[in-house]
Amino acid sequence: MSKPEPVRRNPEKGYVAVLGWSLNAVEALDRFDRRYVVVAPDWAEEYCEEHDIPYVSWNFERLNDRSLEIAETLQKMGVDVAIPLYEETVEWAGAINSVLMGNPRLLGQAMLLRDKALMKRRAQLGGIRVGIFEEAHDRDDVIRFLKRVNQTLLKLDGDPSDPIHLKAFDKAGCLGHRVIRTPDEVDTIPDEEFPVLMESHLDGWEFAVEAWVFNGKIRFLNISEYVTLGYSVFVPATPELEKFRPQITRQIEKLIKAFEIDFGFIHPEYFVTSDGEMYFGEVAYRPPGFKVFELLERAYGFNAYQALVLAFDPKTTEEEIDAFFPREVVDARGHAGCFGVYPRRRVVSELSIPEETEDHDYFESHELSAPLEETVTKRTAFGTHWGLVYFFGDDPHAMRGLLKRQEDLDFYV
Repeated sequence: MSKPEPVRRNPEKGYVAVLGWSLNAVEALDRFDRRYVVVAPDWAEEYCEEHDIPYVSWNFERLNDRSLEIAETLQKMGVDVAIPLYEETVEWAGAINSVLMGNPRLLGQAMLLRDKALMKRRAQLGGIRVGIFEEAHDRDDVIRFLKRVNQTLLKLDGDPSDPIHLKAFDKAGCLGHRVIRTPDEVDTIPDEEFPVLMESHLDGWEFAVEAWVFNGKIRFLNISEYVTLGYSVFVPATPELEKFRPQITRQIEKLIKAFEIDFGFIHPEYFVTSDGEMYFGEVAYRPPGFKVFELLERAYGFNAYQALVLAFDPKTTEEEIDAFFPREVVDARGHAGCFGVYPRRRVVSELSIPEETEDHDYFESHELSAPLEETVTKRTAFGTHWGLVYFFGDDPHAMRGLLKRQEDLDFYV
């Protein structure tokens, strides 16, 4: 990380703590006018010392009698707000902010935003449409739910079953997400994955939203278009999806009201069905995966991590918010997308970027590295990609086709 001349920190503005580690987030904060401190596990200490990054060590996996200590430490330092950078720090941020802001409800809100079953119930109570869902504690619960969903859909013997989705209660994105179509597939679920959330399959166009919220109002709303869930995404979306923007905005306003969100950032996922109905999938209170913040910066030019600080900082002004955000869609300089690479072969020996990918006008860069071992572990559920390939161009339909095409190519041979 190269150090330009020091940025002037504004003592009139909030002092923020970011929970977790993201180099891009740290670099963005280092260039911003707010005082900040990074709260991260001890392995980040050496890097922070070397680069003069304000740092407090904390183990987020440790829940014990000393958990209040981090809130008290930050309070003594004069920190105004804690900002979660990834899923596992959302609860910690809620707990810390309930102390820093003297608002115990923030902890309860964070718990709702972490537990997918509670989250769906809260959305339902707020009049938001959700599919059928239940919790499963063992394989028998899953089989019962699969049968009941298909019975509800009036399936006859011999009809193909409608699938159900299983998701971990509190993991980010695709982690722990699997699709079950037959009772036989239930045997493949390891014991340690229970309990899980089960939900009916929603036929429709799945998309994600990134919304910065300040004083209870949406200040910037991006619609991220998935080409294939778990593989690819681009921003801004195609005109076909963007035409739902007024409807999507109303849904997000409903969500903000249902979850009593006054400030910060939300990343919900929705489905729009063929008849234009919107169904709520889930909502996260932290930056999305698949480097969507970086894609937004490429498309619009504003830094989404700095936007995160503005939305969380209680000392931010309306004027700052208005001056910071561009206009949605019309101010985008193009469409930025990325593809998550997963080897298609069982045995690989080297990284080999396909020529048609590298030669494409939209190709910009990749962050793939040579394979560490030759045997590719079987992808369980949605698995984890091996790295991302980035694209940028003018035509959203060309971008969509390009990202879809990558699924048929071998990046590891």
